[in-house]
Amino acid sequence: MHDEFLCHVTAYGICGGRRIGVPLGTYRAPTLALALWWLRDRATWIAERLDPQPGDAPFPPNALIPVGDGVTDVSSVLRAWCADMDQQELIADQLAAGRLVRIATSDDTTEYELLAESVDALRMQRTIPALVVPVA
Repeated sequence: MHDEFLCHVTAYGICGGRRIGVPLGTYRAPTLALALWWLRDRATWIAERLDPQPGDAPFPPNALIPVGDGVTDVSSVLRAWCADMDQQELIADQLAAGRLVRIATSDDTTEYELLAESVDALRMQRTIPALVVPVA
């Protein structure tokens, strides 16, 4: 069992013709349960900012509009992921096995990525000798 997990949330978009990543948060979780909680919390945080509930704050008229046809509703995808207990178990199993977990969704302008990985797995990778392949 891996004891500590490094979690990241990043938004990626195109700026000046280049793909740019904007870090939205990092957390070093001391337990698997806290890593999962943090990923769900960040997913909900993103969803609430992209799709706030009209009664939550004073919004100018017509400030909130539905996404266009054919555009992924990132907020709905993230909320569904948070509520899917089968997905949560799968993520927990993958992290407990020392695997990198990546949850990503995008709309027409931005990709949102949640990553988590065992700190122990990262340390173990550093101790493995690099694979050296001769180039002719």
